[in-house]
Amino acid sequence: MMKISYQPFELQLKHPFTIAKFSRSSTPVMLLQIEYEGYTGYGEASMVPYMGESIETASQFLAKLDLSWLKMPFNFDEIITYLDSIAPGNPNIKAGIDIALHDLEGKIENKPCYRSFGSDPANMPATSYTLGIDTAEVLIRKIKEGKGCHIIKVKLGRDNDQELINTIRSATDKPLYVDANQGWADKQQGLDMVFWLHEQGVVLIEQPMAKDDIDSNAWITERSPIPIIGDESVQRYSDVEKALGVYHGINMKLMKSAGMHEGYRMIMKAKELGLKTLIGCMSETSCGTLAAAALAPLCDWADLDGPFLTSNNPFLDPPFVNGRWVLTEDAGLGLKNK
Repeated sequence: MMKISYQPFELQLKHPFTIAKFSRSSTPVMLLQIEYEGYTGYGEASMVPYMGESIETASQFLAKLDLSWLKMPFNFDEIITYLDSIAPGNPNIKAGIDIALHDLEGKIENKPCYRSFGSDPANMPATSYTLGIDTAEVLIRKIKEGKGCHIIKVKLGRDNDQELINTIRSATDKPLYVDANQGWADKQQGLDMVFWLHEQGVVLIEQPMAKDDIDSNAWITERSPIPIIGDESVQRYSDVEKALGVYHGINMKLMKSAGMHEGYRMIMKAKELGLKTLIGCMSETSCGTLAAAALAPLCDWADLDGPFLTSNNPFLDPPFVNGRWVLTEDAGLGLKNK
């Protein structure tokens, strides 16, 4: 008999996290455990405000969940169809269930999750360290805190973007990823900024314009000297094909994709279409980080910095060497309790 248990958890951020349109100091998380025949799988649903989920909506979804029909080996196509039949949307809590089931399956089969996806640990991309919008003094302090990462990710989208980049460049010459979070309003000004950012050592730019302004995003992408990546506009598998001709690549996050199974399908579809792939995260514990790390070697870039940005991670940090997460031979996710 499969037994599911869950508990809400408030994941605290080390610094208030500010992006183009809002700021927060913590993230509500639902931590899940699925037990079956002496094995326990762990999952996580991280519910950042813009996704529209909450502890209440997650609890309502879980109250309708019935896993009594599941049998090994799990058919994840069938599982995601079932989860979508409970309610539309709710990708965060669906991701938590999917992650727990993958961890459980890996433990039952005594193999690491990443092997199920054909990931090669040797291909793990370096992960970036994200800087929210802040004062010059705090930005420089954050850069020092992220010294273990070889790439810096910068949140832009306000009227002082160049000033922020100049401050960061005064403290580090590391490659930069930029996320405008739909903060740019004028496509010509946006393109001018893209060329300026290119000169500052920026490697890629996420979601420059509003997600529903397809023409402006495509216009910038067509003219950009560096990859333009769709983030808010690419949520689940059905969105990947829509990104073709609008962006150079997609940002796949497990909390958007409803979990590892669909996330993997999104990565494979993007590759098939010739799109680049960035694997990203929300504010997450080591549980969500390890789930994404299992897929990261399949991607071009990684932005999996959850454990570095939070102060009360309930699990041990995964091993991290030379700017990269290290995948071990441990069964399942390889998650370790404190």
